[in-house]
Amino acid sequence: MLNEKYGRVLGMVLAGGKGERLMPMTKYRAKPAVPFGGKYRIIDFALSNMVNSGIYSIYCLIQFKSQSLHEHIARAWNFGTALRGRDYFVDIAPAQMADGERWYEGTADAIYQNMHLITLFDADRILIFAADHIYKMDVEQMLAFHVNNKADITIAAFVVPSKEASAFGCIKVDETGKIIDFVEKPANPPEIPGRPGFTYVSMGNYIFEREMLEQCIEEDHYAEKTSHDFGKDILPKLFGTKKLMAYDFSTNVLPCDDKPYWKDVGSIKAFWEAHMDLLKPYSPINIYNPQWPIRTVSFSDPPALDHESCIESCLRAEGSRVFGAKIKRSVLSRNCEILEGSEVEESIIGTNVKIGKNCKLRRVIIDSYNSIPDGTVIGYDLDEDAKKYMVKDGIVIVSMPGIKLRINKDK
Repeated sequence: MLNEKYGRVLGMVLAGGKGERLMPMTKYRAKPAVPFGGKYRIIDFALSNMVNSGIYSIYCLIQFKSQSLHEHIARAWNFGTALRGRDYFVDIAPAQMADGERWYEGTADAIYQNMHLITLFDADRILIFAADHIYKMDVEQMLAFHVNNKADITIAAFVVPSKEASAFGCIKVDETGKIIDFVEKPANPPEIPGRPGFTYVSMGNYIFEREMLEQCIEEDHYAEKTSHDFGKDILPKLFGTKKLMAYDFSTNVLPCDDKPYWKDVGSIKAFWEAHMDLLKPYSPINIYNPQWPIRTVSFSDPPALDHESCIESCLRAEGSRVFGAKIKRSVLSRNCEILEGSEVEESIIGTNVKIGKNCKLRRVIIDSYNSIPDGTVIGYDLDEDAKKYMVKDGIVIVSMPGIKLRINKDK
């Protein structure tokens, strides 16, 4: 627990986004519930960061298509009756609709609708973190930076080359790291003092002093023109009057000589690239650090199996089975099956997917519960693939099967 050092710390994980750019992976599930790395969900990374950092009081603010996410958190993140209590929980917080029948109308409104939870917990500091990025960081180091600098608000800042920063919301700081301006997707991004050619971009992770949060959330709620978003509406108004600090994410240190990692997997291309990062030698995202585990639900699946197959640079989850196939630079999720003569390259195969004989797949994402017939070819003719599947940035996505209604014609 961090209470002795930093007062009462409460984590609020924003998990209510639609994830429209990640369609069709978000057709039936919330973006934080999208499977990742063969056995995880995206939200597991945010929650693992908090728990590994000693933060055990966490609310997950959910909204759209939340059933899958709700079930996953209940299965994977239950501390059990021995620990569960006022200071040990990972709980779900849907839209409260206390002031009218409405969903969350933005990240700030999501916090506003749950301010009573902050009051009941009697929080001193609130961590407002994104649930839809793949990242590894020691949150306590950011918290220590926040307290040592006596900040009202601290924002996690990711360093990118200035020539690439125009696609992001950029942060301008002075020599001390104090934020002096926010610029949304600027043509000429502000450079970091002393680091020419590099720019800070916001990671969407914030630490607020409670009084500061209550004040700005209430003001935003009653504002006439606002989208109720921290990055767009609240923070840009505060840097001139309050002390906002940028925490340099690149300074974060993990045990076992591990390195921090962050990637916004909001697009299919970024989602696929993050999976390919997992397959690199000495991967930049290390999921094998025993002192910084990525936690998730454990199932009683059997070990992975391959029989007379050629498998190269692959990540394979429990229960995956390969029979006489060639698999290269791919991720095989739980309980998938690939049969004789098939070739799979640079692809992501979802949970319980069945790939028949003599199939050829290249740069394909096959979502869970699909069955691919014998002889299917995907990824070699994108124009033809686009007639049957969704194609984005040269990657073909086979959506999870929908519900097929059986109509009784006699009625």
